[in-house]
Amino acid sequence: MDKDIVEQNNEIISVGELNRSAKYLLESNFPSVSVLGEISNLARPASGHIYFSLKDSEGSIQCAMFKGSNMGLNFNPKDGDECIVSGNISLFVQRGNYQLIAKKMILAGQGNLMQEFEKLKNKLKNEGLFDDLSKLPIPEAPKHVAIITSSSTAALQDVLTTIERRAPSMKISLSPATVQGDSASNTIINALRRIQKYNENTSQKIDCVLMCRGGGSIEDLWCFNNEDLAREIFNFEIPIISGVGHEIDFTITDFVSDLRAPTPTAAAEIVSEFNFNLIEKLSGISENLVYKIKNVLRDKNQSLDYQTSHLKHPAHAIREQNRILISTYEKSKMLIKQKILDSEMSFKENTNTLMLQNPKYLILDRKNSLQKNQQSLKMLIQASLSELQSKLITFKKVIKSIDPQNVLDRGYSLITNMEGSVIKDSTQISEGEEITAKLAKGSFEAKARYTSPLILWALR
Repeated sequence: MDKDIVEQNNEIISVGELNRSAKYLLESNFPSVSVLGEISNLARPASGHIYFSLKDSEGSIQCAMFKGSNMGLNFNPKDGDECIVSGNISLFVQRGNYQLIAKKMILAGQGNLMQEFEKLKNKLKNEGLFDDLSKLPIPEAPKHVAIITSSSTAALQDVLTTIERRAPSMKISLSPATVQGDSASNTIINALRRIQKYNENTSQKIDCVLMCRGGGSIEDLWCFNNEDLAREIFNFEIPIISGVGHEIDFTITDFVSDLRAPTPTAAAEIVSEFNFNLIEKLSGISENLVYKIKNVLRDKNQSLDYQTSHLKHPAHAIREQNRILISTYEKSKMLIKQKILDSEMSFKENTNTLMLQNPKYLILDRKNSLQKNQQSLKMLIQASLSELQSKLITFKKVIKSIDPQNVLDRGYSLITNMEGSVIKDSTQISEGEEITAKLAKGSFEAKARYTSPLILWALR
């Protein structure tokens, strides 16, 4: 027997070498293949991969679809499904079994549709209908949005709920259309034309269009793969956001529209983003304004306390401190007034912005909140001004208390010699020396008659 083998083959190879050679031949001759068959023995282990057999009346083949590929499936495969599986042929060397490594899988009925889809997609792409340069910019803050979908769809309710929650002031119009079936494409085209005609005859123009539909099979979404509809969208003069199907679903309208959203709800979030952020910004502005005013008042009070603690006697130091205090008070008053004006201007601007968008209950609530904050701010400022005025009155009383004029008003007099020096002791003057007595009102001159511990003067 060994002799027979040697005679038949000049070279004896191992099983592994044979399998590797077969693997090379299979992979090099079948780099890509699409096979039609029925799924059987489907298994889904914890790894996330899918293992199954693909069979028909003449045979079967083992298939494996790894996790990274099956995440893109738009249906849930099961035993008995007739599918078209695309991938490459490989051989498992250790066991000698060959298998189909699946990259894509669609239901058999979808095969022709996918070919049509790819054909139309390539045609329109080559004509430039998908070019980014031809797409219209989506308005940052649309005031009037039109929705194209069926009035009975769940997608419409999702869109309306999202916009009402995020942008209650936004005006919404429905241009109804059938979104499934043979005639659906024409109804969508008519819905677009109604919007165009509406804009030609009104001042409240629609500035953005949402084209929406929930998820489904390729057959369910086929009306959005219509060539006439694609060209209508391309030539449309108003920006269009396509929110058709789920995130894994793609239609021709997604490519030709000005922007694709993964879901109808995501499309609603895009058009309401500015309004939603504006409400958040208004709240932040109000809080920041109150915080800054409190910081200014705190700093001024600290400065005032510091200046007060460094007051010096005598009167010159008090007068200088009083001047600084008055200057600080005036500057603080001007700064506070400016802050009030800025606050009022900011409030008016924000209010006008919201009024231009016809705000409802949420905007009215924000306005009331801002008014309450303004009232609190005014009360805080008034209290600060009262405190400053009180301190100013106190300083004036201190200055007045040390003023020599007050002493004279109580009946005392100020005695000076001719050089103007104050006489505090009788030994400072001689008999016959001229002196001056200053009273509360007026003064007079006299000449000393004699000096003693009790000084007597004779009037001239």
